[in-house]
Amino acid sequence: MKVTQPFLPLYKKFVNDSKNGKRLNKDGKRISTGTIKNYKQAYSLLCKYCLEKEIELRVANANKLTKKEFLSEQKYWKKFYTSFTTYLYKNGCHDNYVGSQIKILKTVFNFLKNNEGLNVGQFYKNFYVRKEEVDILVLSQERLKFLIHDQEFEKTLTNKERIVKDMFIMGCTTGFRYSDLVSVTIKNFKKSEGKYYITNKSKKTKTETAVLLPSYAVDIYYTYKTKSTKNLLFGSMSLNKFNETLKDIGLKAGFTEVVEYKREQRGIEKKLVSARKQNLFCNKMSSHMMRRTAITTLLILGMPELLVRQISGHKYGSSSFMRYVKFAQAYLDKEIESVYSKLENYAPESVGSNR
Repeated sequence: MKVTQPFLPLYKKFVNDSKNGKRLNKDGKRISTGTIKNYKQAYSLLCKYCLEKEIELRVANANKLTKKEFLSEQKYWKKFYTSFTTYLYKNGCHDNYVGSQIKILKTVFNFLKNNEGLNVGQFYKNFYVRKEEVDILVLSQERLKFLIHDQEFEKTLTNKERIVKDMFIMGCTTGFRYSDLVSVTIKNFKKSEGKYYITNKSKKTKTETAVLLPSYAVDIYYTYKTKSTKNLLFGSMSLNKFNETLKDIGLKAGFTEVVEYKREQRGIEKKLVSARKQNLFCNKMSSHMMRRTAITTLLILGMPELLVRQISGHKYGSSSFMRYVKFAQAYLDKEIESVYSKLENYAPESVGSNR
């Protein structure tokens, strides 16, 4: 007889064990708060799915399955995978998001098998984790210069918007993640031989970096510097509030062209072009743009990949880093083609007139 038990309580235990330190990473370190947040969101999404579909997910003890029961269980999880992914796609999700949810589910099954000693079978290994290469959206050098130097624009901003703008500029310069930048204090700034550096140990990768600061970044530092080494340089601010304010800044700056970009569902590419408000460039601005802008700007300006990786904390051969390399190369190719096109246009009469 097939022995089953509800899946969601087991999932909840997985989340709790990850949070309280009973479940650790392979290197023995605790699961990050960001990862636990993703686990919780995935759990809530699965609960919502089960509620709407009026089903109760369960797992069976694979040790006691007959051949007929085994095939039935295999069919059960195949049907779930199809139903759950279809549910996500119908709600407007794309391959990267759907893939991330399936990846977490596979992690839960591995936890049940390896940590809880439950033989839940190998059915989950047939869950396909889709990935897509999303277009990189960065701030151009011209727009970054505008935010750095335009004093008239500065006067139009509220105090909160000025803080967010300066945080954004610092992020676009250093390549720091938001989680690291928001934690910066004056202890992160060092002066050596007349030059200023910002130091950091990434919360995500534990990589230590020291980035030389240009004069405008040093000015930002002195604008917010306080006597206390405990005070956060830019004060306390939630990520949501930062992103909302950044969008308002982009709107005020006139970064309002409609963005055309590609996304995939089940591996099928779809161009998303719309005049709707959310598809304006300013409404695509977020904390992620800081890091992407910094990395691509450094590459475009000719800094060797090795040095850019040291600043960004990417490992050698990182697939995510190579996306920035390709993006920067595409930009350079476009600029070179523009120069070559001028050489390809020949006008004999103009040459003769100069003799």
